[in-house]
Amino acid sequence: MHIDWWTLGLQGINVLVLIWLLARFLFRPVAKIVAERQQAAAALMADAQAAKAGALREQESAGREHARLLQERGQMLDAAGAEAAKLKLTLDAAAHAEAVQLRATAQSEIDAARRNAALAQGEQATQLALEVAAKLLDRLPPEARIAGFIDGLASELAKLPESTRAQLGADGTGLTLIAPRTLSAAELALCRAELTRVLGRELPLQLAVDPALIAGLELEAPHAIVRNSFRDDLAHLKTELLAHDHDPDPA
Repeated sequence: MHIDWWTLGLQGINVLVLIWLLARFLFRPVAKIVAERQQAAAALMADAQAAKAGALREQESAGREHARLLQERGQMLDAAGAEAAKLKLTLDAAAHAEAVQLRATAQSEIDAARRNAALAQGEQATQLALEVAAKLLDRLPPEARIAGFIDGLASELAKLPESTRAQLGADGTGLTLIAPRTLSAAELALCRAELTRVLGRELPLQLAVDPALIAGLELEAPHAIVRNSFRDDLAHLKTELLAHDHDPDPA
């Protein structure tokens, strides 16, 4: 077999030239492109990692914010519950106070109604007693309505303070002697004598008739009133009865 070394050498040179051309114009650009692609991929991976880290940070921040909002919501609910409980207590206290006030007002009205009823009953009882007394006294002699009360009138006059008795008739002002009927001359004389005995001087008297006295006598002056009549006795009795009815502890 014959080998052509020139041809082989030229082919070798061709191969080397081809390799050099490929290395210069193909492999290096391709390697550069690959390197650039690798750098771009690395940059993308770095960006992705950074984005992922940012997303994780945002997620953690969102979680913390959510937890804070939940805590604030719980605090607001607790505060609202406490305020509602406080308001309920206030409303309950106000309702209780209003109920107490209403009960007190109702009780006052009931007590007033009872007092008014008692007064009305007392008035009716007094009027009935007056009517009964008047009917009973109608059966007695007319003198009994006067004679039995003269001494009592003098006794009541004697109970007045000395200064008050001294003023009676001192300025010339007459006193009014009230009787349930017109006095006879003898009854009037007896009245004057008893009054003069108590005061030590004679009084100027004016006579008046008031059948409402039923029986007895009353002496009226500008500064004093002396009563000794059946009407006055009934009025005192009525007052005592009403006071007894309103006494919570009669004992």
